[in-house]
Amino acid sequence: MLVGGLPRKDGMTRADLIRANGPIFTGQGKAINESAAQDVRILTVANPCNTNCLIARSHAPKVPSERWYAMTRLDQNRAASQLAKKAGVGVGDVKKMTIWGNHSDTQYPDYKNATIGGKPAPQVITDAAWLSDTFIPTVAKRGAAVIKARGASSAASAANAAIDSLRSASTPTAAGDCFSAGVLADSNPYGIPAGLIYSYPLTTRTGRAGRSCPGSRSTTTRGSGWTPRRRS
Repeated sequence: MLVGGLPRKDGMTRADLIRANGPIFTGQGKAINESAAQDVRILTVANPCNTNCLIARSHAPKVPSERWYAMTRLDQNRAASQLAKKAGVGVGDVKKMTIWGNHSDTQYPDYKNATIGGKPAPQVITDAAWLSDTFIPTVAKRGAAVIKARGASSAASAANAAIDSLRSASTPTAAGDCFSAGVLADSNPYGIPAGLIYSYPLTTRTGRAGRSCPGSRSTTTRGSGWTPRRRS
């Protein structure tokens, strides 16, 4: 679990983080390539996690590409919490809440494929304006809001999301559910350009993680023909 990196602070941009953390993840990738066990799985937590994951992976050619994950579970947990609060249900009633794209404000929190109490989320929450104008930006920009409020990035919630990510990647996914993580997008069924570390719905079966989630399709408020942004 790669957590070692300069944390984002108020006023910092993604470019600032990349300049600081890029060399760190170059070294971590080399160390993993030289010393990691054959069955290693790597979760990148430090931000920008998609880019850091891509940097580390590029310096560890011995490690199969499907072993690398970038954490978008924090965004998934935030999104599920928002939907549950709006619907007046427990967070456990929200399933298939997917984060598409990057762990940044360019992400797409996909309520259209989510379910609440077994029903499609838009059937339970019929306030379309809230879903598009409040829910999406609240989730996508929550990291910046946390930094502004406390002067530092998330701590306990990020740690909890990391634990959730490790559990989801190593234990079978419950029927009718999925989880989000950034993975190498090569050969994905969603039309995402190859070569990106990109978050989309995944399932784990019999100890193998990284499979696409059956029944999920790439949809956004821009329509089903949304083109993913090339930000790794």
